[in-house]
Amino acid sequence: MAEVSYVHGASDVPLRGDTIFQNLRRTAERFGEREALVVAHQNRRYTYRKLVEECELVARGLMSRGVRKGDRVGIWSPNRYEWVITQYATAAMGAILVNINPAYRTSELEYVLNQSAISFLILAAGFRQADYRAMLAEVKGRCPELREALVLEDGWDAIQRDCARTSTTELSDVESSLQFDDPINIQYTSGTTGFPKGATLTHHNILNNGFFIGEALHYSEHDRVCIPVPFYHCFGMVLGNLACTSHGATMVIPAEAYEPVAVMETVQKEKCTSLYGVPTMFIGELEHPRFGEFDFGSLRTGIMAGSPCPVEVMKKVQTVMHIPEMTIAYGMTETSPVSTQCATDDPLEKRVSTVGRVHPHVEIKIIDPATGAVVPRGQSGELCSRGYIVMLGYWNNEQATHQAIDAARWMHTGDVATMDELGYVNIVGRIKDMIIRGGENIYPREVEEFLYGHPAIADVQVIGVPSEKYGEEVMAWVKLREGVTATGDELAAWCKGKIATYKIPRHWKFVDSFPMTVTGKIQKFKMREVSVEELGLERAAGVRTA
Repeated sequence: MAEVSYVHGASDVPLRGDTIFQNLRRTAERFGEREALVVAHQNRRYTYRKLVEECELVARGLMSRGVRKGDRVGIWSPNRYEWVITQYATAAMGAILVNINPAYRTSELEYVLNQSAISFLILAAGFRQADYRAMLAEVKGRCPELREALVLEDGWDAIQRDCARTSTTELSDVESSLQFDDPINIQYTSGTTGFPKGATLTHHNILNNGFFIGEALHYSEHDRVCIPVPFYHCFGMVLGNLACTSHGATMVIPAEAYEPVAVMETVQKEKCTSLYGVPTMFIGELEHPRFGEFDFGSLRTGIMAGSPCPVEVMKKVQTVMHIPEMTIAYGMTETSPVSTQCATDDPLEKRVSTVGRVHPHVEIKIIDPATGAVVPRGQSGELCSRGYIVMLGYWNNEQATHQAIDAARWMHTGDVATMDELGYVNIVGRIKDMIIRGGENIYPREVEEFLYGHPAIADVQVIGVPSEKYGEEVMAWVKLREGVTATGDELAAWCKGKIATYKIPRHWKFVDSFPMTVTGKIQKFKMREVSVEELGLERAAGVRTA
C-alpha cells in the first residue's frame, strides 16, 4: 500500500509555555547588555535591558489611559521602533494588538476599526503620500468604539510620561494573570481575494512559531537579522521580531518600508548575518545597478517567503549574495504563520524546489479536496495543517472560521501541494488560481517556473483569462531584465517543444511591476481584472476574475 501524504513534526525540543513578554524578560536576563533592536532610519539602538524598560513604560502608559486586558489596540504605521515597543508592551499588559496595513485607505481603515472594535489606536502621522491623520478624521465619527488615537509624532513621549500613574506592581499583577492561550494579536488577511478577515492569534501561537523559526536558522545572541519586511504582517513581527527575541539575536530595521539600497547598506554597515524578504525584494536587490558596491560577506542565512520563490532567484541568492544557508519558509497568517521550512543544510535541489519539511510539533496532510481523503505521496491535493500553529479563529466571524478550520482542527489552506517520499512539500499553486483550459488543469506556478529559465525574463506571473473556445486561456505578465527586449511571439516560440502546447501563454503583457499587497503577495485577481478589460474579453461563465 502506498504511503500517504501525512507527516508529524515530532521533536525533542518542547513548546514554550510562557507568554511573549515573559519570554522577552528571560532573554533580557541572559543577554541584557547585548543589542536587541537597531533601527537605521531613526538612528535608534536598544539593548535587551533597555528594550524591556521601554516596553514596561509604554505598557503602564496604556494602562493609565484606560486600556485593559483584552482591549483591542490598533497600530497603523510603517516599520519604526515604536511599532516593536508597542508589540511587546501590549503583550505585557494583555491588550490584543491589531495590525493595520500601512497601505489601507479610509474604507479599509473604517472596516478594521469597527470589525475588531479597536478602542485605542496608535498611528503614524502619515506614510509616503498618505495622510493618516486626515484619513482618521474622516472615519472616526463612524467608529463608536474608538475612544482615543495617539499620533506617534505628537504623543509618544506623553504616553511614556503617563506611566507614572500606573505602578510597576499593577503591571506585574496584570502580567501574572495572563495565560499563553489568551488572544494577543489580530492580523487581517492580506486581501489578495475578498474582504479581509481577522486571524486571531495567541501568545502560544506566535511565540512558539517565532522560536522554532529561530531554531531552524540556528539563531543565537551573535546573530543580527535584517528585517525589511513589514511588521504589520507575520513575516516581520513573528519570523522577524519573535525569532530574534526568543534567541537573544538583534532585530535590524533598515527603513520604514522596503528600499533595496537601504537594505544593502544596512546589511553591510551592521554586519547582518541573516536577511529576509519576499522574492520580489531579492530580485530588486540582485537586479539593482548598485548591487556590486556592497559587501554581503557577513550573511549566513535568511528566509525567502511570502509568495512562490523562483528557483533561479533562490540559486542566485545562495551564490551571488553569499547566503549559503538561505531557507524557504511556507505558511499562512492563520497558522502563525510557518508550517514548513527548509533546513539550512538541505541539499540545494530541495531548497530550491520545495518549501521544506514540516515544522516541529506540527501535522500536515494533503487531501483530495473533493473527498477529504488523504492522497498518496506524490499526488497533488489541498494542504492542511494542524497543531499549536492554528489560530483561534477569525475575529467575530464564526462562519468564515468554520469554513477554514474543520471539526478536527485542521486548517484548510487552499494551497495545492505534493509531498515526496522524504516528506518534502512542494506548493503547486492555489486551488482558486488553477486555470482550466479546455478541460486541462494548469497550475500557474509550473508555467512561471519554466518561464524564469528564459534569459530575458526577470520576473513573471501567470493567470487565467476568459476564452470563448476553451473557457480559460493562459496569460503571462512579464517583467524583462534591464536593457533587454522581447516580444510575446518570441517567448511563445521559445516555449514550443519544451512544455505542453496548452500551457504556453496565449496572451503576453509586458510590465514594470505587478499589483501586490504591502507584503509582496501578488494580487492575481487585480491582474485578471486589468487583463479582461484591456483584452476586451467577456467574462466566461464560471471563470473567476476575483
